Amino acid sequence: MTEPRTTEPPEPPAPPRRTGPLARLSPPWRPSSLPAWWPLALGILLGLVGAAAYGLLATPRYTATSYVVVVPGPGADSATALGFAQAYGRVATDSAVLAEARAAARMPVEELRDAVRSATSPDAPMVEITGTASSPGRAAAASNAVANALTRTGNQATSSTGVRLSLFAPAFDPTEPTSPSVPLAVAVGGCAGGLVGGLALLAAPRGRRAPVPVGVPAPAGAANRSARAERPAPAADASSPSKPSPSKPSAAPPAQAAPAADSGVPAPAVKAAAKAAAAAAASVSAPFGKDAAGDGTPEERRKLGRRSAR
Repeated sequence: MTEPRTTEPPEPPAPPRRTGPLARLSPPWRPSSLPAWWPLALGILLGLVGAAAYGLLATPRYTATSYVVVVPGPGADSATALGFAQAYGRVATDSAVLAEARAAARMPVEELRDAVRSATSPDAPMVEITGTASSPGRAAAASNAVANALTRTGNQATSSTGVRLSLFAPAFDPTEPTSPSVPLAVAVGGCAGGLVGGLALLAAPRGRRAPVPVGVPAPAGAANRSARAERPAPAADASSPSKPSPSKPSAAPPAQAAPAADSGVPAPAVKAAAKAAAAAAASVSAPFGKDAAGDGTPEERRKLGRRSAR
């Protein structure tokens, strides 16, 4: 019997080696020698260093804020004043107001538009004007100049609107810069670097392990047959005589003599051979010493008696 064959999967091809001038520029360290989380740590480190450098080297910015309130006239109510406050908040950075405020702010119109922004409140008739500049004095001057220009422009139409504008709180020189804040910049830079490093860690290709060759098992039937074929047969013991297994005596068919003319043997020899065959059949039919005539049907017993008589 042939042994079952096992098929092994082919080995994966080796990755191609880098050749050419770019191979000389490869770093001396290998990526496999670094831990798996090195992109995350590198991203956090670069984010912290970059944010700290920005917070220390960037130009500080100062912010100053002034407020303009809208007062209702004799024929108006608070709801009318609130609606006009929303409208004046939208036109606070218009070209007409900025053109009147550029002389007091000592800034061109384009620079003043970038340095000033306005905001309104939904429940108070007030306009907030914020000025931003690289120095505290310029920030306060830009905010106050726009607030005064808005007040003068709005009061020119008091007869038609029924409301009057007034400077509620002027801007003062700030004592501390609002940006950049070194702790805030470092925190934001570390989070951004960690996010970029995590994305790089997820997108980096991972090395594939070589599959372990596993043999294909043979069918159960073929394995059992091969085991039975390889099992040695028990040797017969010559010292112990073999005992005949008890079985029913079976009557052997009488041997028929072939015609003498066909075989060329004389008739007396044929008769003697037939008697010997009948005697052998009688001995086989009764292996345990029983009389052959005692078993079988009456017909068989009569035939056996005739043969023995012959």
